Amino acid sequence: MKKRKAVIILLVMVLVLAGLTFTAVEGIGTEKAGAASGIKLGLDLAGGVSITYQVVGDETPTDEDMADTVYKLQKRVETYSTEAQVYKEGADRINIEIPGVSDEHAILEELGKPGSLVFMNSANEEVLSGTDIANAEAGSQQDSMGNSQFVVQLTMTSEGKEKFAAATKAAYPTHDIIYIIYDDAVISSPAVQAEITDGQAVITGMSSYEEAESLASTIRIGGLKLQLEELRSNVVGAQLGSEAISTSLKAGAVGFVMVVVFMVVVYYVMGAAASLALAVYTALIVVLLNAFEITLTLPGIAGIILSIGMAVDANVIIFARIREELATGKTIPTSIKIGFERAMPAIIDSNITTLIAAIVLGLKGSGTVKGFAQTLALGIVLSMFTALFVTKLIMNACYAVGLKNVKLYGVGKEIKTIDFISKKVVFFAISIAIIVGGFVVMGVNHTTKGSAFNYSLEFVGGTSTNVTFNEDLSIADIDSKVVPLIEDITGDGDVQTQKVADTNQVIFKTRTLASEERQAIKDSIVENFSVDESTITSETISSAISNEMQSDAVVALVISMICILVYIWFRFKDIRFGASSVLALLNDALVVVVFYAAARISVGGTFIACVLTIIGFSINSTIVIFDRIRENLALAGRNVDLKELVNRSITQTLSRSIFTTLTVFLMILALYAFGVTSIKEFALPLMVGTVCGAYSSICLSGAMWYIFRTKIVKKAKAK
Repeated sequence: MKKRKAVIILLVMVLVLAGLTFTAVEGIGTEKAGAASGIKLGLDLAGGVSITYQVVGDETPTDEDMADTVYKLQKRVETYSTEAQVYKEGADRINIEIPGVSDEHAILEELGKPGSLVFMNSANEEVLSGTDIANAEAGSQQDSMGNSQFVVQLTMTSEGKEKFAAATKAAYPTHDIIYIIYDDAVISSPAVQAEITDGQAVITGMSSYEEAESLASTIRIGGLKLQLEELRSNVVGAQLGSEAISTSLKAGAVGFVMVVVFMVVVYYVMGAAASLALAVYTALIVVLLNAFEITLTLPGIAGIILSIGMAVDANVIIFARIREELATGKTIPTSIKIGFERAMPAIIDSNITTLIAAIVLGLKGSGTVKGFAQTLALGIVLSMFTALFVTKLIMNACYAVGLKNVKLYGVGKEIKTIDFISKKVVFFAISIAIIVGGFVVMGVNHTTKGSAFNYSLEFVGGTSTNVTFNEDLSIADIDSKVVPLIEDITGDGDVQTQKVADTNQVIFKTRTLASEERQAIKDSIVENFSVDESTITSETISSAISNEMQSDAVVALVISMICILVYIWFRFKDIRFGASSVLALLNDALVVVVFYAAARISVGGTFIACVLTIIGFSINSTIVIFDRIRENLALAGRNVDLKELVNRSITQTLSRSIFTTLTVFLMILALYAFGVTSIKEFALPLMVGTVCGAYSSICLSGAMWYIFRTKIVKKAKAK
């Protein structure tokens, strides 16, 4: 009776704190007060500024020059937001969309006029143009006195390297000045201190990092091949509408409550303590998203979901260890102390491997990948803090106030070892069959539908149709009355909408339309809404995720895998652990990819975030199993039955693997149940990948390590 009463009291405490937390979170995307009211939202959730530039000159620019300009502008506008988008419109226009701002005039003034940078010597001769600069970065270095100073580091192109060498050779004897002129104004006038022949230069004299970053950004924007002029600028509304925010918050609340109930039912007092810590985590991440001015988008929500799963995961590992200690007859305080200590290595290793991936993606990735990495990294650090410190503090407090009955904590029970290794051939066959079957489906899709995947506008571009209605339609009216008409004509559900603020204009982005389809849309809108046909315009737009951005994501992913491999090799003193984990991650990534192809789910910016989320979840699960194998190896001595040891290690961590997967699955399921269409398409592959990640960790990773450890070693010795 006392146990039930205590659990009920703790559950009420958790739900009250959760209520306070979601009161704070409620301010997201609204005018309501709260810690979340200042969080910056991305274009998909809140809209922003849209600016269209046109190339100056009579000649049509080449595709190569346009692609180069788009990529460099993307890097420039990411100083405003990692979620900013840049894409080509028509043959000679470039569109920039920056979320979280509402004053296009201020942005235009700060952004400047691309393509107007020159370097001049004191004789007023141009010695270098903006296109001769490959990159400009703010940084710091020590001066001759050992003091730190802020600088701008310039990297020249191969042609610029020769020009700059000649210019500095002529200027060095008299320490002449080279003026950097942007938009007819001198922005810097450094004196030449040496002859520079390696194409690497440093501008000193900055009073702050912000001043150095401002100069570097101006040089980067001026280093474009094409000169651009503003054609138009607008403030645009959210791509997904306010409904997406409210449903996501509702899903988060429902998912949180389900996880709380699950944790309390399974782990009693410890589950309640973890739930209280999870509520603290939720409140903290809202505050820090605001403090660090991180732009929140759908991929960012994925990063938060993953970090919540990792916070729960850390607690599950700790609780399993505590119950194991209680089963040996130790006291509750001693079991808590030892449980946290023994769980620490697995928690640190699993979180650091995911943090490595987040850091690499943040440094090397672009756009949505960078935003995902930021929220994930923040979530990982917070989840470790709440799991290792807040949960422990609450549990000790619970014991101190009188919850001292061991039944309130639960005692670990010995589980019969399951023989996973004997079934390894079956597990491998299942994975191979799914992946091969998926590639067959891709081939069929390519033959019958022209593409293996259902690529979204973000990947392949399409057509942008601007319509000026006779009245100011709401997002709900647009979604229910206009979008279905367009979908009937295009036969495609991927229709993005944006309202232009303070006007009746609405922008519809669809797949690339033939001239007949463009006319059909015009006729349909004119017929149903009495719109003047002359106010309907259409333009071909390029992908928002450029080839360079896709390459950045792939490179970042490969580097992450290598770093994870090296870290596991270093920590476990056995590269076979690292190789097994990378192969398991590869399996998960391929399964998610083939699911996208088979289910014809739209492949857009969230596709990259989804794959990265699954990899982060899977490596976390795999590390926990490997940590138990390492621990059991240390205890077993030389004469060890590796097969039995691996089976026992997987079995000992099985409840952790299942419970963690279930809690993360519940969070994503709520997102799927309450979300709008785009969120459902995001949540469904995440659910599939979560299950696949647990499967690969339990059934594949240990078996692969066992094969590497036994078969391959024996063959090498025989040779």
